[in-house]
Amino acid sequence: MLFNRSLISSALIFALSTSNISADIDKIQLPDIGDSSGTLISPAQEIELGEAFFRSLHSQLAINQDPEIQHYIQTIGKNLVINSDNPGYPFHFFVVLENDINAFAGPGGYIGVNSGLILTTEAESELASVMAHEIAHVTQRHLYRAFEAASRLSIPTAVATLAAILIGTQSPGLGQAAIVAAQAGSAQFQINFTRENEEEADRVGMQTLAGSQYDPRSMPTFFERLQQATRYVGQNVPEFLRTHPVTSSRISDSRGRAETYPYKQFPDSMAYQLAKAKLRILTTEDPKQALAYFQNRLTLGTEEQRAISRYGFGLALLNMQKLEEAETIFLELVKNYPDQPQFLTAMARTAQESKNFPKALSLYEKASKQFPDNEGIKFEFIRSLLKTGNPELAKKNLQSLNAKVQKSPLFYELIAEAYSEMKQPAESHRYLAEYYYVSGQSREAITQIRLAQKEKNLSFQLASILNERLKFFISEFEAAHRER
Repeated sequence: MLFNRSLISSALIFALSTSNISADIDKIQLPDIGDSSGTLISPAQEIELGEAFFRSLHSQLAINQDPEIQHYIQTIGKNLVINSDNPGYPFHFFVVLENDINAFAGPGGYIGVNSGLILTTEAESELASVMAHEIAHVTQRHLYRAFEAASRLSIPTAVATLAAILIGTQSPGLGQAAIVAAQAGSAQFQINFTRENEEEADRVGMQTLAGSQYDPRSMPTFFERLQQATRYVGQNVPEFLRTHPVTSSRISDSRGRAETYPYKQFPDSMAYQLAKAKLRILTTEDPKQALAYFQNRLTLGTEEQRAISRYGFGLALLNMQKLEEAETIFLELVKNYPDQPQFLTAMARTAQESKNFPKALSLYEKASKQFPDNEGIKFEFIRSLLKTGNPELAKKNLQSLNAKVQKSPLFYELIAEAYSEMKQPAESHRYLAEYYYVSGQSREAITQIRLAQKEKNLSFQLASILNERLKFFISEFEAAHRER
């Protein structure tokens, strides 16, 4: 299945980043495509390309696997999509654990947000404004225009180069090397970023933002702060300002549109502040530094802000295996904020780290019943079931998750573990193969299928499934390497 070469530009076209890109990437320009008039990629092709793009990212970037963080970013995204001009589009939102300020829209509605961007925002509406902007790039079919150049690439080459450009915004040396490998001697592709696309994404994104009950004024505020923060950086201009040129007139236009909306207060959700606290723990290399950060804030701000600081402080203690101190903090937070799931799950995780698996299971079970729509809690409950020797129940709960969640790496990892505990190694290898595949590791997927095939007493149905998946994985692996 073939796709247009300019598709590979979409990650860079819609990337927001403070990283520099190699000189070769900086020179990339694309002729003005003009209005779309050709045959567009089919919905099925777009979904296939999006999934392949996401798999490629897993193999080369630190994609967040924390269920709680994933639940939060998906919740924000769903709220925005419902109020967008294409509420039925199958978007998928995820967090990249990188400190650079970056967000991007890829094919198939895959929208990534760097932890660095989330931590840089000062209000939830600022985060939502960036996500709404990226959603608008997709719904306004800006990505589709990149699908229509005369030259075409197959999925493996398109995805490899697309991912390489994105990686280049975060690690210039790695990105340049990956592009060279992905192109395999093909002609240099070109990229152009249009002011019209940006203005339209601002306008449409702001409408989505306002309709989703976020502050429209947060969009110009966040862009302006980034512009001011980088005014004197010389050659180290953030990639955000290169690919999303934030001129004074654009900020002024955006602010003018925002002022047409009635003014009111838009308080941050506690979930936003707690997600930021957890991301700070997940992305800080020095645990003592994270501990000091929250310790210095324990007595500052409102009661809620102090609770958030205590949560971050407790997570830092937990990471340092100071379990009794962490438990004391989380116990108090659960008592004072019984409707906040993050505190209950933190206490459960502390019990789990203390090897008190029955207590952890009890707490996760309580949380799953209290917050039945929280997919993050469901995953933690399933993990706890496996820790306490309940693989059958863990499998049953995994199979009850929605179809979209059942395509995630974490799902495949946990169900493989459940089958292993149930003494069904063939099924375990089968699902480990799927785990490696969605993580962008086709070679390892092939190995797992072959291990499964060596098991005795395979049913006809399972043997057929293994044969089919082996052929598919080998085909994918060979196509990727042949075209590179």
